[in-house]
Amino acid sequence: MSDHQVEPHVFAIVGATGDLTRRKLLPALYHLRDQGILETRNTLIVGAALPEMGEEGFRLWAFEGLQQAGSRNETELRVWCEECLHYQTLHEGGPQDYEALATYIRRLERAHNMPENRVFYLALPPDTVPIAMERLDQAGLLKSHGWVRVVFEKPFGHDFHSARHLNTTLHRYIEESQIYRIDHYLGKETVQNLLAFRFANPIFESLWKRDTIENIQITVAEDLGVEHRGAYYQQAGALRDMVQNHLTQLMTVIAMEVPVSFDAVAIQNEKQKVLLSIAPITPQDIVFGQYTSWQVAGQTIRGYREEHGVPKDSTTETYVALKAEIHNWRWKGVPFYLRTGKRFPRKLTQIAVTFREAPTQVFRSLDPGSIPPNKLLITLQPSEGFSLCFSVKNPGRPFQMSDHALQFDYEQAFGQLPEAYETLLRDVMIGDQVGDQSAPIPEEVTSKLGGNI
Repeated sequence: MSDHQVEPHVFAIVGATGDLTRRKLLPALYHLRDQGILETRNTLIVGAALPEMGEEGFRLWAFEGLQQAGSRNETELRVWCEECLHYQTLHEGGPQDYEALATYIRRLERAHNMPENRVFYLALPPDTVPIAMERLDQAGLLKSHGWVRVVFEKPFGHDFHSARHLNTTLHRYIEESQIYRIDHYLGKETVQNLLAFRFANPIFESLWKRDTIENIQITVAEDLGVEHRGAYYQQAGALRDMVQNHLTQLMTVIAMEVPVSFDAVAIQNEKQKVLLSIAPITPQDIVFGQYTSWQVAGQTIRGYREEHGVPKDSTTETYVALKAEIHNWRWKGVPFYLRTGKRFPRKLTQIAVTFREAPTQVFRSLDPGSIPPNKLLITLQPSEGFSLCFSVKNPGRPFQMSDHALQFDYEQAFGQLPEAYETLLRDVMIGDQVGDQSAPIPEEVTSKLGGNI
Protein backbone atom coordinates (compact mmCIF):
# COMPACT_ATOMS: atom_id res chain seq x y z
CA MET A 1 0.00 0.00 0.00
CA SER A 2 1.01 3.55 -0.64
CA ASP A 3 2.08 5.79 2.24
CA HIS A 4 -0.06 8.65 0.96
CA GLN A 5 -2.35 10.31 3.49
CA VAL A 6 -6.11 9.94 3.25
CA GLU A 7 -7.61 13.25 2.18
CA PRO A 8 -10.88 14.49 3.72
CA HIS A 9 -13.80 12.91 1.90
CA VAL A 10 -17.32 11.51 2.05
CA PHE A 11 -17.48 7.72 1.86
CA ALA A 12 -20.99 6.88 0.63
CA ILE A 13 -22.26 3.29 0.62
CA VAL A 14 -25.16 2.85 -1.78
CA GLY A 15 -27.06 -0.24 -0.63
CA ALA A 16 -25.76 0.26 2.89
CA THR A 17 -28.15 -1.99 4.82
CA GLY A 18 -26.92 -5.27 3.37
CA ASP A 19 -24.79 -8.05 4.81
CA LEU A 20 -21.60 -6.84 3.10
CA THR A 21 -21.78 -3.44 4.81
CA ARG A 22 -22.42 -4.85 8.26
CA ARG A 23 -19.95 -7.75 8.21
CA LYS A 24 -17.11 -6.30 6.12
CA LEU A 25 -17.23 -2.61 5.20
CA LEU A 26 -18.10 -1.01 8.54
CA PRO A 27 -15.65 -3.18 10.56
CA ALA A 28 -12.91 -2.36 8.03
CA LEU A 29 -13.63 1.37 8.26
CA TYR A 30 -13.66 1.23 12.05
CA HIS A 31 -10.35 -0.65 12.14
CA LEU A 32 -8.82 1.98 9.84
CA ARG A 33 -9.92 4.53 12.41
CA ASP A 34 -8.23 2.44 15.15
CA GLN A 35 -5.00 2.51 13.14
CA GLY A 36 -5.13 6.30 12.84
CA ILE A 37 -5.65 6.15 9.08
CA LEU A 38 -9.18 7.56 9.21
CA GLU A 39 -10.01 10.43 11.52
CA THR A 40 -13.40 11.73 12.51
CA ARG A 41 -12.65 15.09 10.96
CA ASN A 42 -11.55 13.74 7.57
CA THR A 43 -14.04 10.98 6.75
CA LEU A 44 -17.84 11.09 6.83
CA ILE A 45 -19.55 7.76 6.14
CA VAL A 46 -22.96 8.08 4.52
CA GLY A 47 -25.22 5.07 4.21
CA ALA A 48 -27.88 5.19 1.51
CA ALA A 49 -30.48 2.47 1.00
CA LEU A 50 -34.19 1.81 0.47
CA PRO A 51 -35.22 0.99 4.09
CA GLU A 52 -36.53 3.94 6.11
CA MET A 53 -34.49 3.23 9.23
CA GLY A 54 -33.41 6.84 9.82
CA GLU A 55 -30.02 8.05 10.99
CA GLU A 56 -30.32 6.79 14.56
CA GLY A 57 -31.65 3.45 13.36
CA PHE A 58 -28.69 3.08 11.00
CA ARG A 59 -26.22 3.94 13.77
CA LEU A 60 -27.78 1.39 16.11
CA TRP A 61 -27.76 -1.26 13.37
CA ALA A 62 -24.10 -0.50 12.65
CA PHE A 63 -23.20 -0.47 16.36
CA GLU A 64 -24.69 -3.93 16.89
CA GLY A 65 -22.93 -5.26 13.80
CA LEU A 66 -19.58 -3.89 14.94
CA GLN A 67 -20.04 -5.49 18.34
CA GLN A 68 -20.74 -8.83 16.67
CA ALA A 69 -17.58 -8.34 14.59
CA GLY A 70 -15.52 -8.17 17.77
CA SER A 71 -15.25 -4.45 18.59
CA ARG A 72 -15.10 -4.38 22.40
CA ASN A 73 -14.81 -0.74 23.52
CA GLU A 74 -18.49 0.17 23.69
CA THR A 75 -17.94 3.84 24.53
CA GLU A 76 -15.52 4.50 21.67
CA LEU A 77 -17.75 2.55 19.33
CA ARG A 78 -20.82 4.63 20.18
CA VAL A 79 -18.88 7.87 19.78
CA TRP A 80 -17.59 6.80 16.36
CA CYS A 81 -21.06 5.81 15.18
CA GLU A 82 -22.50 9.13 16.36
CA GLU A 83 -19.75 11.28 14.85
CA CYS A 84 -18.99 9.46 11.60
CA LEU A 85 -22.11 7.59 10.46
CA HIS A 86 -24.95 9.26 8.58
CA TYR A 87 -27.92 7.91 6.65
CA GLN A 88 -30.20 8.95 3.81
CA THR A 89 -33.22 6.88 2.76
CA LEU A 90 -33.49 6.23 -0.96
CA HIS A 91 -37.17 5.19 -0.73
CA GLU A 92 -37.88 3.74 -4.20
CA GLY A 93 -34.48 4.65 -5.67
CA GLY A 94 -35.91 7.13 -8.17
CA PRO A 95 -34.26 10.32 -9.51
CA GLN A 96 -35.78 12.44 -6.74
CA ASP A 97 -34.36 10.10 -4.09
CA TYR A 98 -30.83 10.47 -5.46
CA GLU A 99 -31.32 14.24 -5.68
CA ALA A 100 -32.20 14.16 -1.97
CA LEU A 101 -29.01 12.15 -1.36
CA ALA A 102 -27.01 14.78 -3.27
CA THR A 103 -28.54 17.57 -1.19
CA TYR A 104 -27.75 15.66 2.00
CA ILE A 105 -24.11 15.01 1.03
CA ARG A 106 -23.53 18.63 0.01
CA ARG A 107 -25.02 19.83 3.29
CA LEU A 108 -22.66 17.56 5.22
CA GLU A 109 -19.68 18.80 3.19
CA ARG A 110 -20.54 22.42 3.94
CA ALA A 111 -21.22 21.77 7.63
CA HIS A 112 -17.85 20.05 8.07
CA ASN A 113 -15.94 22.38 5.73
CA MET A 114 -14.92 19.45 3.53
CA PRO A 115 -13.79 19.46 -0.10
CA GLU A 116 -15.97 17.67 -2.64
CA ASN A 117 -13.97 14.43 -2.49
CA ARG A 118 -16.32 11.45 -2.70
CA VAL A 119 -16.17 7.65 -2.74
CA PHE A 120 -19.29 5.79 -3.82
CA TYR A 121 -19.23 2.14 -2.84
CA LEU A 122 -21.99 0.38 -4.80
CA ALA A 123 -22.99 -2.48 -2.49
CA LEU A 124 -25.72 -3.45 -4.94
CA PRO A 125 -26.83 -6.42 -7.06
CA PRO A 126 -24.84 -6.33 -10.33
CA ASP A 127 -27.86 -5.69 -12.53
CA THR A 128 -28.71 -2.51 -10.60
CA VAL A 129 -25.27 -0.88 -10.95
CA PRO A 130 -26.03 0.80 -14.33
CA ILE A 131 -29.22 2.45 -13.05
CA ALA A 132 -27.45 3.56 -9.85
CA MET A 133 -24.72 5.18 -11.96
CA GLU A 134 -27.35 6.97 -14.03
CA ARG A 135 -29.10 8.25 -10.89
CA LEU A 136 -25.82 9.43 -9.33
CA ASP A 137 -24.95 11.25 -12.54
CA GLN A 138 -28.39 12.85 -12.85
CA ALA A 139 -28.05 14.13 -9.28
CA GLY A 140 -24.68 15.69 -10.09
CA LEU A 141 -22.81 13.55 -7.57
CA LEU A 142 -20.25 12.26 -10.09
CA LYS A 143 -19.04 15.78 -10.88
CA SER A 144 -17.31 17.82 -8.23
CA HIS A 145 -14.50 20.27 -7.51
CA GLY A 146 -12.58 17.43 -5.86
CA TRP A 147 -12.16 13.79 -6.85
CA VAL A 148 -14.84 11.12 -7.29
CA ARG A 149 -14.22 7.35 -7.12
CA VAL A 150 -16.72 4.54 -7.69
CA VAL A 151 -16.18 1.10 -6.16
CA PHE A 152 -17.96 -2.19 -6.77
CA GLU A 153 -17.29 -5.90 -6.49
CA LYS A 154 -17.88 -9.00 -8.55
CA PRO A 155 -19.52 -10.29 -10.54
CA PHE A 156 -18.42 -7.87 -13.26
CA GLY A 157 -21.05 -9.11 -15.70
CA HIS A 158 -22.57 -12.56 -16.29
CA ASP A 159 -20.94 -13.12 -19.68
CA PHE A 160 -18.75 -11.32 -22.22
CA HIS A 161 -21.53 -9.08 -23.54
CA SER A 162 -22.83 -8.05 -20.10
CA ALA A 163 -19.26 -7.36 -18.90
CA ARG A 164 -18.66 -5.13 -21.92
CA HIS A 165 -22.04 -3.42 -21.47
CA LEU A 166 -21.21 -2.70 -17.83
CA ASN A 167 -17.86 -1.15 -18.78
CA THR A 168 -19.49 0.94 -21.51
CA THR A 169 -22.08 2.19 -19.02
CA LEU A 170 -19.45 3.12 -16.44
CA HIS A 171 -17.35 4.98 -19.02
CA ARG A 172 -20.40 6.98 -20.05
CA TYR A 173 -20.28 8.73 -16.68
CA ILE A 174 -16.71 8.54 -15.34
CA GLU A 175 -13.14 7.84 -16.45
CA GLU A 176 -11.39 4.49 -16.04
CA SER A 177 -9.06 6.09 -13.47
CA GLN A 178 -12.11 6.68 -11.24
CA ILE A 179 -13.33 3.06 -11.30
CA TYR A 180 -12.27 0.53 -8.64
CA ARG A 181 -13.29 -3.06 -9.43
CA ILE A 182 -12.14 -4.70 -6.25
CA ASP A 183 -11.68 -8.35 -5.35
CA HIS A 184 -11.27 -8.92 -1.63
CA TYR A 185 -9.04 -11.95 -2.28
CA LEU A 186 -6.49 -9.58 -3.81
CA GLY A 187 -6.49 -7.54 -0.61
CA LYS A 188 -5.01 -10.36 1.44
CA GLU A 189 -1.42 -9.77 2.51
CA THR A 190 -0.18 -13.07 1.07
CA VAL A 191 -1.64 -12.27 -2.35
CA GLN A 192 -0.14 -8.79 -2.29
CA ASN A 193 3.16 -10.33 -1.24
CA LEU A 194 3.16 -12.73 -4.20
CA LEU A 195 4.61 -10.02 -6.42
CA ALA A 196 7.40 -9.37 -3.93
CA PHE A 197 7.89 -13.10 -3.37
CA ARG A 198 8.35 -13.71 -7.09
CA PHE A 199 10.11 -10.63 -8.37
CA ALA A 200 12.29 -9.70 -5.37
CA ASN A 201 13.61 -13.24 -4.85
CA PRO A 202 15.53 -14.48 -7.92
CA ILE A 203 15.85 -17.94 -6.36
CA PHE A 204 12.13 -18.50 -7.03
CA GLU A 205 11.63 -16.42 -10.16
CA SER A 206 14.35 -18.40 -11.94
CA LEU A 207 12.30 -21.57 -11.31
CA TRP A 208 8.97 -20.00 -12.33
CA LYS A 209 8.61 -21.60 -15.77
CA ARG A 210 7.50 -24.67 -17.70
CA ASP A 211 10.92 -26.36 -17.50
CA THR A 212 10.73 -26.75 -13.73
CA ILE A 213 7.01 -26.63 -12.81
CA GLU A 214 4.76 -29.66 -13.36
CA ASN A 215 1.42 -28.04 -12.51
CA ILE A 216 -0.21 -25.33 -10.43
CA GLN A 217 -3.37 -25.94 -8.40
CA ILE A 218 -5.55 -23.18 -6.95
CA THR A 219 -8.09 -24.37 -4.37
CA VAL A 220 -10.77 -22.38 -2.58
CA ALA A 221 -12.67 -24.77 -0.30
CA GLU A 222 -15.45 -23.35 1.87
CA ASP A 223 -16.88 -25.16 4.88
CA LEU A 224 -20.22 -23.30 4.82
CA GLY A 225 -23.14 -23.69 2.45
CA VAL A 226 -24.86 -20.83 0.64
CA GLU A 227 -26.52 -19.83 3.94
CA HIS A 228 -29.05 -17.02 3.28
CA ARG A 229 -27.68 -16.29 -0.23
CA GLY A 230 -29.65 -19.01 -1.99
CA ALA A 231 -31.50 -16.68 -4.37
CA TYR A 232 -28.27 -14.95 -5.42
CA TYR A 233 -26.34 -18.19 -5.71
CA GLN A 234 -29.05 -19.73 -7.85
CA GLN A 235 -28.33 -17.02 -10.44
CA ALA A 236 -24.55 -17.07 -10.09
CA GLY A 237 -23.32 -20.56 -9.26
CA ALA A 238 -19.76 -21.39 -8.27
CA LEU A 239 -18.33 -20.60 -11.70
CA ARG A 240 -19.55 -17.01 -11.77
CA ASP A 241 -19.30 -16.45 -8.03
CA MET A 242 -15.74 -17.68 -7.57
CA VAL A 243 -13.89 -18.84 -10.69
CA GLN A 244 -14.76 -15.87 -12.89
CA ASN A 245 -13.34 -13.54 -10.25
CA HIS A 246 -11.27 -14.76 -7.31
CA LEU A 247 -9.59 -17.83 -8.76
CA THR A 248 -8.84 -16.28 -12.13
CA GLN A 249 -7.32 -13.25 -10.45
CA LEU A 250 -5.08 -15.47 -8.33
CA MET A 251 -4.00 -17.28 -11.49
CA THR A 252 -3.02 -14.01 -13.20
CA VAL A 253 -0.89 -12.96 -10.22
CA ILE A 254 0.86 -16.34 -10.24
CA ALA A 255 1.41 -16.42 -14.02
CA MET A 256 2.08 -12.78 -14.99
CA GLU A 257 5.41 -11.52 -16.29
CA VAL A 258 7.54 -8.93 -14.49
CA PRO A 259 5.82 -5.52 -14.79
CA VAL A 260 7.93 -2.60 -15.95
CA SER A 261 7.09 -0.79 -12.69
CA PHE A 262 5.03 -1.25 -9.56
CA ASP A 263 2.02 0.77 -10.62
CA ALA A 264 -1.57 -0.09 -11.49
CA VAL A 265 -1.33 0.27 -15.27
CA ALA A 266 1.82 -1.85 -15.60
CA ILE A 267 0.49 -4.63 -13.36
CA GLN A 268 -2.94 -4.70 -15.01
CA ASN A 269 -1.30 -4.86 -18.45
CA GLU A 270 0.64 -7.98 -17.46
CA LYS A 271 -2.47 -9.59 -15.99
CA GLN A 272 -4.35 -8.93 -19.19
CA LYS A 273 -1.59 -10.57 -21.23
CA VAL A 274 -2.03 -13.74 -19.17
CA LEU A 275 -5.77 -13.75 -19.84
CA LEU A 276 -5.22 -13.22 -23.55
CA SER A 277 -2.93 -16.28 -23.56
CA ILE A 278 -5.41 -18.67 -21.91
CA ALA A 279 -6.73 -21.31 -24.29
CA PRO A 280 -10.55 -21.38 -24.53
CA ILE A 281 -11.99 -23.59 -21.80
CA THR A 282 -14.23 -26.30 -23.26
CA PRO A 283 -16.83 -28.54 -21.53
CA GLN A 284 -14.20 -31.31 -21.53
CA ASP A 285 -11.99 -29.14 -19.29
CA ILE A 286 -14.56 -28.58 -16.57
CA VAL A 287 -16.52 -30.57 -13.96
CA PHE A 288 -19.53 -29.37 -11.96
CA GLY A 289 -20.99 -30.69 -8.70
CA GLN A 290 -23.54 -29.83 -6.02
CA TYR A 291 -23.52 -30.57 -2.29
CA THR A 292 -26.29 -32.75 -0.89
CA SER A 293 -27.55 -33.39 2.64
CA TRP A 294 -25.63 -35.68 4.98
CA GLN A 295 -25.20 -36.55 8.64
CA VAL A 296 -22.45 -35.12 10.84
CA ALA A 297 -22.31 -36.14 14.52
CA GLY A 298 -26.01 -37.00 14.43
CA GLN A 299 -26.96 -33.67 12.89
CA THR A 300 -28.46 -33.38 9.41
CA ILE A 301 -26.74 -30.83 7.19
CA ARG A 302 -29.00 -29.39 4.51
CA GLY A 303 -28.20 -30.03 0.87
CA TYR A 304 -28.18 -27.19 -1.65
CA ARG A 305 -31.69 -27.99 -2.87
CA GLU A 306 -32.99 -27.69 0.71
CA GLU A 307 -31.54 -24.18 1.14
CA HIS A 308 -33.91 -21.20 1.32
CA GLY A 309 -34.56 -19.65 -2.08
CA VAL A 310 -33.29 -22.66 -4.05
CA PRO A 311 -35.64 -24.68 -6.33
CA LYS A 312 -36.00 -28.37 -5.48
CA ASP A 313 -34.81 -29.35 -8.95
CA SER A 314 -31.91 -26.87 -9.16
CA THR A 315 -28.90 -27.87 -11.25
CA THR A 316 -26.83 -24.85 -10.19
CA GLU A 317 -23.28 -25.90 -9.36
CA THR A 318 -21.83 -25.40 -5.88
CA TYR A 319 -18.56 -27.09 -6.91
CA VAL A 320 -16.49 -26.56 -10.02
CA ALA A 321 -13.08 -27.84 -11.09
CA LEU A 322 -11.41 -26.92 -14.35
CA LYS A 323 -8.14 -27.14 -16.21
CA ALA A 324 -6.73 -24.04 -17.87
CA GLU A 325 -3.70 -23.78 -20.13
CA ILE A 326 -1.70 -20.64 -20.83
CA HIS A 327 -0.24 -20.66 -24.30
CA ASN A 328 2.81 -18.46 -23.90
CA TRP A 329 6.56 -19.02 -23.72
CA ARG A 330 6.71 -19.34 -19.94
CA TRP A 331 3.72 -21.64 -19.31
CA LYS A 332 3.06 -23.71 -22.45
CA GLY A 333 2.34 -27.28 -21.34
CA VAL A 334 1.82 -26.49 -17.63
CA PRO A 335 -1.79 -27.17 -16.56
CA PHE A 336 -3.45 -24.81 -14.08
CA TYR A 337 -6.12 -26.61 -12.03
CA LEU A 338 -8.74 -24.37 -10.45
CA ARG A 339 -11.29 -25.78 -8.01
CA THR A 340 -13.78 -24.33 -5.58
CA GLY A 341 -16.82 -25.54 -3.69
CA LYS A 342 -18.98 -25.26 -0.61
CA ARG A 343 -19.58 -27.63 2.31
CA PHE A 344 -16.05 -29.00 2.40
CA PRO A 345 -14.80 -30.56 5.67
CA ARG A 346 -12.60 -27.52 6.29
CA LYS A 347 -11.98 -24.05 4.96
CA LEU A 348 -8.85 -23.73 2.83
CA THR A 349 -7.59 -21.31 0.21
CA GLN A 350 -4.26 -22.44 -1.18
CA ILE A 351 -2.06 -22.25 -4.26
CA ALA A 352 0.06 -25.38 -4.73
CA VAL A 353 3.02 -25.17 -7.11
CA THR A 354 4.30 -28.68 -7.89
CA PHE A 355 7.80 -28.84 -9.35
CA ARG A 356 8.97 -31.46 -11.81
CA GLU A 357 10.82 -34.53 -10.62
CA ALA A 358 14.55 -34.77 -11.20
CA PRO A 359 15.34 -36.34 -14.59
CA THR A 360 17.24 -39.13 -12.84
CA GLN A 361 16.25 -40.53 -9.43
CA VAL A 362 19.69 -41.16 -7.93
CA PHE A 363 18.32 -42.48 -4.62
CA ARG A 364 15.63 -44.82 -5.93
CA SER A 365 17.88 -47.89 -5.61
CA LEU A 366 18.63 -46.99 -1.98
CA ASP A 367 15.08 -46.04 -0.99
CA PRO A 368 12.45 -47.85 -3.05
CA GLY A 369 9.74 -45.68 -1.50
CA SER A 370 8.22 -42.88 -3.53
CA ILE A 371 10.09 -39.58 -3.31
CA PRO A 372 7.45 -36.86 -3.69
CA PRO A 373 8.14 -33.84 -5.89
CA ASN A 374 9.03 -30.50 -4.33
CA LYS A 375 6.03 -28.28 -3.64
CA LEU A 376 5.53 -24.65 -2.78
CA LEU A 377 2.28 -24.14 -0.85
CA ILE A 378 0.95 -20.59 -0.65
CA THR A 379 -1.86 -20.50 1.92
CA LEU A 380 -4.36 -17.63 2.13
CA GLN A 381 -6.89 -19.17 4.53
CA PRO A 382 -7.27 -20.06 7.34
CA SER A 383 -3.76 -18.72 8.06
CA GLU A 384 -1.58 -16.82 5.62
CA GLY A 385 1.90 -18.01 4.76
CA PHE A 386 4.25 -20.09 2.62
CA SER A 387 5.52 -23.66 2.91
CA LEU A 388 8.30 -25.20 0.80
CA CYS A 389 8.25 -29.01 0.84
CA PHE A 390 11.42 -31.00 0.09
CA SER A 391 12.97 -34.40 0.76
CA VAL A 392 15.69 -35.13 3.34
CA LYS A 393 17.50 -38.27 4.45
CA ASN A 394 16.31 -39.81 7.70
CA PRO A 395 19.02 -40.33 10.34
CA GLY A 396 20.70 -43.73 10.56
CA ARG A 397 20.37 -46.83 8.42
CA PRO A 398 18.87 -48.04 6.16
CA PHE A 399 18.96 -45.13 3.73
CA GLN A 400 15.46 -43.65 3.68
CA MET A 401 13.95 -40.31 2.68
CA SER A 402 11.08 -38.30 4.12
CA ASP A 403 9.25 -35.11 3.22
CA HIS A 404 9.66 -31.96 5.33
CA ALA A 405 8.90 -28.27 4.97
CA LEU A 406 10.30 -24.81 5.51
CA GLN A 407 7.44 -22.62 6.71
CA PHE A 408 6.71 -18.93 6.98
CA ASP A 409 3.61 -17.75 8.85
CA TYR A 410 2.59 -14.12 8.40
CA GLU A 411 0.87 -13.73 11.75
CA GLN A 412 3.76 -15.28 13.67
CA ALA A 413 6.19 -12.92 11.95
CA PHE A 414 4.18 -9.69 12.00
CA GLY A 415 1.31 -10.15 14.44
CA GLN A 416 -2.32 -9.72 13.50
CA LEU A 417 -2.76 -8.83 9.84
CA PRO A 418 -5.17 -6.24 8.46
CA GLU A 419 -8.32 -7.64 6.92
CA ALA A 420 -8.48 -7.60 3.13
CA TYR A 421 -11.16 -4.91 3.10
CA GLU A 422 -9.02 -2.63 5.25
CA THR A 423 -6.27 -2.81 2.65
CA LEU A 424 -8.60 -2.36 -0.31
CA LEU A 425 -10.62 0.52 1.15
CA ARG A 426 -7.50 2.41 2.17
CA ASP A 427 -6.13 1.98 -1.35
CA VAL A 428 -9.36 3.42 -2.77
CA MET A 429 -9.15 6.40 -0.44
CA ILE A 430 -5.58 7.24 -1.45
CA GLY A 431 -6.22 6.56 -5.14
CA ASP A 432 -4.06 3.43 -5.48
CA GLN A 433 -5.40 1.04 -8.16
CA VAL A 434 -2.61 -1.56 -8.00
CA GLY A 435 -4.96 -4.21 -6.57
CA ASP A 436 -7.90 -3.51 -8.89
CA GLN A 437 -9.04 -4.81 -12.25
CA SER A 438 -8.95 -2.68 -15.39
CA ALA A 439 -11.88 -2.65 -17.81
CA PRO A 440 -10.63 -5.34 -20.26
CA ILE A 441 -9.91 -7.94 -17.57
CA PRO A 442 -13.53 -8.97 -16.76
CA GLU A 443 -14.27 -9.06 -20.49
CA GLU A 444 -11.32 -11.38 -21.17
CA VAL A 445 -12.26 -13.70 -18.30
CA THR A 446 -15.85 -14.15 -19.47
CA SER A 447 -14.63 -14.58 -23.05
CA LYS A 448 -12.34 -17.48 -22.09
CA LEU A 449 -15.05 -19.22 -20.05
CA GLY A 450 -17.37 -18.86 -23.04
CA GLY A 451 -20.44 -21.09 -23.07
CA ASN A 452 -19.59 -22.62 -19.68
CA ILE A 453 -21.23 -19.65 -17.95
